[in-house]
Amino acid sequence: MKALIIGAGLGGLLSGARLARAGYEVEVFERLAMIGGRFTNIEYKGFKLSTGALHMIPHGPGGPLAQLLTEVGADVEIVRPSPLSMIRIPKIKGGNYYKEGYVDIPFSGFKNQFSMMNQLKLASLLVTTRINPPKEGTFGKWISRNVKEEWAFKIADAFCGWSLSLGCFDVSTKEAFAIFENLYRYGGSGIPIGGCRAVVDALADIITSNGGVIHTGADVSEVIIRDNSAAGLVVNNVEYFGDVTISDIGHLETSRLCNGAVESGKHTQYFEKIRKIMPSAGVKICLSSDEPLIGHGGVIFTPNARRINGMNEVTNVDPGLAPPGKHLLMSHMCVQQDRLKYLEDEIDLGLHDLKEMFAGKKYEVLLIQSHSNGWPVNRSASGLDVGNKTPFTDLYVVGDGAKGEGGIEVEGVALGVSATMDIILGQGNRLDGCN
Repeated sequence: MKALIIGAGLGGLLSGARLARAGYEVEVFERLAMIGGRFTNIEYKGFKLSTGALHMIPHGPGGPLAQLLTEVGADVEIVRPSPLSMIRIPKIKGGNYYKEGYVDIPFSGFKNQFSMMNQLKLASLLVTTRINPPKEGTFGKWISRNVKEEWAFKIADAFCGWSLSLGCFDVSTKEAFAIFENLYRYGGSGIPIGGCRAVVDALADIITSNGGVIHTGADVSEVIIRDNSAAGLVVNNVEYFGDVTISDIGHLETSRLCNGAVESGKHTQYFEKIRKIMPSAGVKICLSSDEPLIGHGGVIFTPNARRINGMNEVTNVDPGLAPPGKHLLMSHMCVQQDRLKYLEDEIDLGLHDLKEMFAGKKYEVLLIQSHSNGWPVNRSASGLDVGNKTPFTDLYVVGDGAKGEGGIEVEGVALGVSATMDIILGQGNRLDGCN
């Protein structure tokens, strides 16, 4: 059996490694000159910066991505930092970082910022929503109905902005509570030693060591559809044929490759659905410093900031991500779709946040990366994914455009790949016993 894979991002490489280990002949076609997409490292001034995702895996060594990496035999060390996550708040309630200074509190202490009545109500809600999670409306509207405190919106926006590049009113309650359940199940984040590229290189090695081929500079111009089934690809004007095709470029871009299938009028419902998919956008600001700015590798959420949702200093866990004697801090901010036309203004607000939070400390703005339009944070905003199947037999979509429910970023990619592999290989057909 032969598998053709469009795109050598995380989803494509995970799929290729899984199928290569299961005995498939695998060919991966990547348009860029490098592999990894938005999940690899770029070298800059001696720093190992990420192309998109931060050097963090949301559920660390216990989550879906780590489990899938173990399953395919990828040798990647993922370290959970201590503390896992903190919240930076002004010392004086209602104040700001610059005038009053700040204090970092454990994330679990977010509830202590509520009134006593809402603390009791929240404790009750945490129990009842686990038993019967809400399924309608947005997370922001759920907060409006149940908590009605400004702090609730601030911490929800900080968490959703950092984790999903969305505001709390842009996330469905169904997706939000699926995410919370996965946090209970798998735990908090971890840092892959060597950064994102360590994961990418390990997966590429599995593919090639099992006889697979990864082509770079390979521009896929068509998915060959015959009798409503994916039969192959046209790449750099050459035809390749296979038994199954997996796309890592999202549903919409994949559909545009399918022999004019959109114009044919077939599968109208599917095409109408994927046209409504909205991407998520964000900005990452990387800082370098001689002395630690935070002092640990956990996430710091910043609900009182104007734009920055959170940050982490990965070099406290993996010093190799920076030159000797240097530290790397990575901050992230969600950018709403209606603010993309004012992107420079949004970035200025984020820079101002960092200036206030690190007043009196010396640092350099190393790199500012914006992720939107054709290079978004996610091709499909969390909760809007339409699954991994397409209307065409033997054509599947994986990656950040087809994540699993409740999967934060790359964890969602791993859930989507696992679901796709279960379809292709058969549920329960795990690696044990496979040649």
